[in-house]
Amino acid sequence: MTTADRQGERIARRQADKFEERRRELAGAALRTLSELGYARTSLREIAQNSAFSHGVLHYYFRDKVDLITYCVRQYKADCVRRYDRIVTDSGTAAELRAGFAAGLARTLAEDAALHRLWYDLRSQALFEESFRADVLEIDATLQDMIWRIVSRYAELSGAEAAPSPAAAYAMLDGLFQQQLLHHLAGDAGAVDRLAKDAATVLGLTVPGGG
Repeated sequence: MTTADRQGERIARRQADKFEERRRELAGAALRTLSELGYARTSLREIAQNSAFSHGVLHYYFRDKVDLITYCVRQYKADCVRRYDRIVTDSGTAAELRAGFAAGLARTLAEDAALHRLWYDLRSQALFEESFRADVLEIDATLQDMIWRIVSRYAELSGAEAAPSPAAAYAMLDGLFQQQLLHHLAGDAGAVDRLAKDAATVLGLTVPGGG
């Protein structure tokens, strides 16, 4: 490879990095509008009106609304996965992991309810719109893997084998979270505490004799 070729590759990488950095910046600005209004009521033009970026700029970095929304949700859920993976890494006992996981779920319900609502909105839309399905299934798989890492580590720290399958463990905890999210959005002051208590119980039930 010549010096010119190497320089060309470095320039191309820098351009790609700048493009991706700009997409992340735009997605961050768009996420608030999307989380407040939801998929159906939000257009690229409306997002532009609620941010410092023009409609043309959004169209340059994202093909359409679907591209932008899936990118936003993917970015947020990736951050969620990293937070829970830290809980797994930092927990030295089953009790610590159980308490840390329950507290983490309760905190994100209290602080990020609108963002989680956007995710469930997108997942529901995927039942009707094929353009969403591949991305939603991929994001869903990363969340299931995250939950399974928590369940597997909890079982390991408990000295037992995890009872449910990865899909069953995810379905139980995801269903619990979605249920309490609805209650929280409806103004139920007890939803956050209930989620923490019930999540700890469900995680305990994933190993024989737990609960």
